Amino acid sequence: MPGRPRPVAPVYQPEAAARAVVHAADHPRRREYWTGGSTAATLIANAVAPGLFDRYLARTAYAAQHDEQGDHTFGNLWSPADGPGGPDAGAHGRFDEEARSRSAQAWFSRQRNRLAVAAVVGALVAAGRRAGPGKP
Repeated sequence: MPGRPRPVAPVYQPEAAARAVVHAADHPRRREYWTGGSTAATLIANAVAPGLFDRYLARTAYAAQHDEQGDHTFGNLWSPADGPGGPDAGAHGRFDEEARSRSAQAWFSRQRNRLAVAAVVGALVAAGRRAGPGKP
């Protein structure tokens, strides 16, 4: 690889994904959950224009998964990358500063029934106001 591997932006803290997993486990009737706006955009784009989206990813995704830093000789497949006496990053790592701790899209996904009811009520109120007062 030409550089160190990195997640495609935006990067989320592991806790954001963990909240989504816990919510999915608590609500097993729903078939799938999306976490992160980039996930939603990817799935929608793939459903609408799969060939076009595949070409876009072929041009951009590979480069987006590499960091400019050249040191990528270490590995943590067989042992932790944290050396003896070194810092313990735990679930967090070198992307901690840019990582988002919350996902607005995941929150909207968890609240979708409430938001749908609010949208219907809002539409009814707006329609009622537009119609004006009733005639006697």
